[in-house]
Amino acid sequence: MLAFTTAIALTLSCSVTDGDTIRCGDERIRITGIDAPETRRCRQGRQCVPGDGAASTRTMQAAVEGKRLTIVRLGRDRYGRTLGVVYADGKNVACAQLEAGQAFYIERWDDDGLVAADCPDLAAARTV
Repeated sequence: MLAFTTAIALTLSCSVTDGDTIRCGDERIRITGIDAPETRRCRQGRQCVPGDGAASTRTMQAAVEGKRLTIVRLGRDRYGRTLGVVYADGKNVACAQLEAGQAFYIERWDDDGLVAADCPDLAAARTV
């Protein structure tokens, strides 16, 4: 069963938290379908994807900076963040992160399969 989704184009200012999270006003949005390297050390007991967290964050900033963002909201995670697919000028930013080699595709986190639908070859190539 597909989850109820809401898409909205944002005009307010958004900032990048890291390679897979942005903040728009008071709302934190965890981008579904990907996992980016941590900007700080990996917490004990977690398995984190490899890579340079700072580089991933910079790539995400370049992907969204100055662009019109559309967010497809899919729910909330255990930390209270909005889970969603984010488009910057119509391009899925998860796909942009995969294309740049700055994130990995995580199928179980791809709610409704929207990332795999937007960039199936990248999702297949960047799976962990």
